[in-house]
Amino acid sequence: MDDLLSEIEAFRDAHGIAETTFGRKAANDTRLIGQLRDGRELRRATVEKVRRYMLTYGAESTAVAA
Repeated sequence: MDDLLSEIEAFRDAHGIAETTFGRKAANDTRLIGQLRDGRELRRATVEKVRRYMLTYGAESTAVAA
């Protein structure tokens, strides 16, 4: 899970997103990042959901602008 947490932190730094905002938008869980730091293990589906959020971030605004 450390890899995922590192990915999330790099993503947040790059996009200026608060912890709670990221958790809410990525997994509907405002405590996600804090709990990951405390050792929480995520189900595979949740990991995939979080990674999909990061991969598609901004895609909807680009599609609307096009």
